[in-house]
Amino acid sequence: MPTEQMTSANKPLSTEGRTYHIETRSGEVSNRILTVGDPKRAQKMASYLDKILFTHSSHRGFLTITGLYKGLPISVVAIGMGLSMMDFFVRESRMVIEGPLSIVRFGSCGSICQATSGDIIVAKSAFAIGRNYAFFEEGEGEPYLLWKPVQADKDLTRVVKRKLSEAVGAEHVFAGSVGNADSFYGSQGRIGTDFYDCNEGLLDRIREKYEDASALEMESHMLFHLAQASTGAKNMDRPSIRTACALMVFADRTGNKFISPEDSERLVEIAARAVFDALVEDMPTQEGLHPAAGSVWENEI
Repeated sequence: MPTEQMTSANKPLSTEGRTYHIETRSGEVSNRILTVGDPKRAQKMASYLDKILFTHSSHRGFLTITGLYKGLPISVVAIGMGLSMMDFFVRESRMVIEGPLSIVRFGSCGSICQATSGDIIVAKSAFAIGRNYAFFEEGEGEPYLLWKPVQADKDLTRVVKRKLSEAVGAEHVFAGSVGNADSFYGSQGRIGTDFYDCNEGLLDRIREKYEDASALEMESHMLFHLAQASTGAKNMDRPSIRTACALMVFADRTGNKFISPEDSERLVEIAARAVFDALVEDMPTQEGLHPAAGSVWENEI
């Protein structure tokens, strides 16, 4: 249930200035954001900040942690899974943060390339995969719709890839286009007998359509799409929202292997500082970013 009275149906901010789903307000979230799905992963990665200044868990399951790293504010936000949760996160973060945003997603994926469990895939672009309900109800078209890839920010992606390669070894970091499915099962080609999914040839179709298809997951396309659709960048030297995505290979869909809990923990520990370093290199000062006055970092920088 909402914790504060909302003032508008179109832009639901409370009388205290908090967004409806994430429940953060101006000065609680930094322009530099690392977003993940799992709240435990967010807590683990945030533990590598030099100092934590703010923590909040919303009634919709979003966890926001803001702190300092090398003297600059960074936020870690856990959003759960799926394109809708990414939509909530990006839009409501934009509502309460002044200045440009740099957002890095660090998540998990299933590899459909040579990368195997325990490797990392950096997304150069992301394409959407959607269940075509007209096919299942009326027999119209293909069972799954595939959309044109949307590009990640090249500069931010380059920094993220370099930092991760330095941290885990370049031989364990791959790059390619990532499929953003609207479900974990049917739209990612997982074969089952409980539902009529008609997805037996989906992975082959994806590989045929996208030559550099590397992984399947559920959030990056929406992240990249909203960055490109964002406004307020006409008089800026670079887009108002810049995005990148790096994914731990949890499932090797070709070899049918799954990552061990130990390797997952190791990658999260290594990647935390690498991504924080990338965000700091991308935005090395607070000039032109959210004002310090009234923020949780007001007396810290």
